[in-house]
Amino acid sequence: MTDLHPHDSASAGPEGPDAPLHRRGIKSYVLRAGRMTQAQSRGLEEVWPRLGLTLAEGRQDLDALFGRRAPRVVEIGFGMGASLVEQAERHPETDFIGIEVHAPGVGKLLDDADKRGLTNLRVYREDALAVLEQCLPEASLDTLQLFFPDPWPKKKHHKRRIVQPAFVELIRTRLKLGGTLHMATDWQAYAEWMAEILAAAPGYANTADSSTSPCVPRPDFRPLTKFEVRGERLGHGVWDLIFRRAA
Repeated sequence: MTDLHPHDSASAGPEGPDAPLHRRGIKSYVLRAGRMTQAQSRGLEEVWPRLGLTLAEGRQDLDALFGRRAPRVVEIGFGMGASLVEQAERHPETDFIGIEVHAPGVGKLLDDADKRGLTNLRVYREDALAVLEQCLPEASLDTLQLFFPDPWPKKKHHKRRIVQPAFVELIRTRLKLGGTLHMATDWQAYAEWMAEILAAAPGYANTADSSTSPCVPRPDFRPLTKFEVRGERLGHGVWDLIFRRAA
């Protein structure tokens, strides 16, 4: 994991992490300047008009957007996009929407998607909370993915973690009944935090079979990231949690 962590906001104002989302102002991501490669610039300049989405477009009709009715997956904070592009290529029967604030990552994903001829992928370069609140219809998603968000390990920064009660409640309203929230982290303490938040959240059920752990083995449909492979070689753990919308 790099120190960039361009993941979207789970802000928590003075009213606490479960305050109404529109009043929470602390970002869970940090934007840092990065150089753009030629391919990344091409993605933003040439491919964005076809695959990019904005808040200004408002609430989306996802069937009209993709020209079909299909399973829908949203990924928040896709980084450089390799995992999301791989999923979209591997599952042409499913539509994917990625949300990322980091321009080089958005550009890279768009360039890769175009070169592979993908038609089942769209991208927001916006704050995830705003996209969820303003653009994605209720009960429209089969899966929401949150892979390796910034763990904000210092206790004084825990309020910046994206996984907070109000955030998971917003996600629940966007998931179809039976839809899943899939999270992954390489910080065990953050996995425990996620499990506690979701266990206390109304309308969710853990899909883990084990009574001794809230986590599940990495499912085959989640591609390994480069840093995850490197971490495994170093003996670092990774924890996956999958919660289902039950109500």
